[in-house]
Amino acid sequence: MDLREAMKARHMVRKYLDKSMPEDIVQKLNTRVKENNEKYGVAVELRINDTSAFNSLIKLILAKGVQNFFVLQGNDTPELDENLGKCGADIMLYAQTLGLNTWWVGGTFNRGKLNKKSNGKKVIGVIGVGYGATQGVPHKSKTYEDVASYIGEIPAWFIDGVNAALLAPTALNKQEFTIRGVGSKVVITANKESIFSGADIGLVKYHFELGAGKENFSWDE
Repeated sequence: MDLREAMKARHMVRKYLDKSMPEDIVQKLNTRVKENNEKYGVAVELRINDTSAFNSLIKLILAKGVQNFFVLQGNDTPELDENLGKCGADIMLYAQTLGLNTWWVGGTFNRGKLNKKSNGKKVIGVIGVGYGATQGVPHKSKTYEDVASYIGEIPAWFIDGVNAALLAPTALNKQEFTIRGVGSKVVITANKESIFSGADIGLVKYHFELGAGKENFSWDE
């Protein structure tokens, strides 16, 4: 399974089996994390056999069996949230290629406890990872027409990019983003009133690039 196939296979999974990840899988994940940290200038960390990502109530209602997770953190800069979105997107899809399942969590994680362990870094969320009790199901999605517009004849790469972007996880699965294109220029915007807008843009950009192909366009900031 490559990343594009993983993009279609990945779904949110909240319940996990009591099954440890083999050491070679953990090593591969840590290597991927290191590569992403260097690429995006963040400080994501994988924690194994750790149940501190959620408080007791959330673990009882939503997060069943989450014992491994990535902490999405880094130095507090204007680009941090977007870069963590891109980094998180890559890590989730890579985990999927290894036969794992994931859950991006931006609001209901144990923010206080994780901030205390962050050594001054800003924590924006966590990604649960492991062997899911199920493979999850596709979330209700908006359509191309709901989120995208293009001036002129629409190229195939733009359509592919938008369809890939619609597979990205976003805050509360609301998909509050728009994608506009003209020529080889593309711009993505998100709901500025949402505290998750930066991460959402990063997640959507990563998926769009994977679907469209980086060689076909450039971002118009």
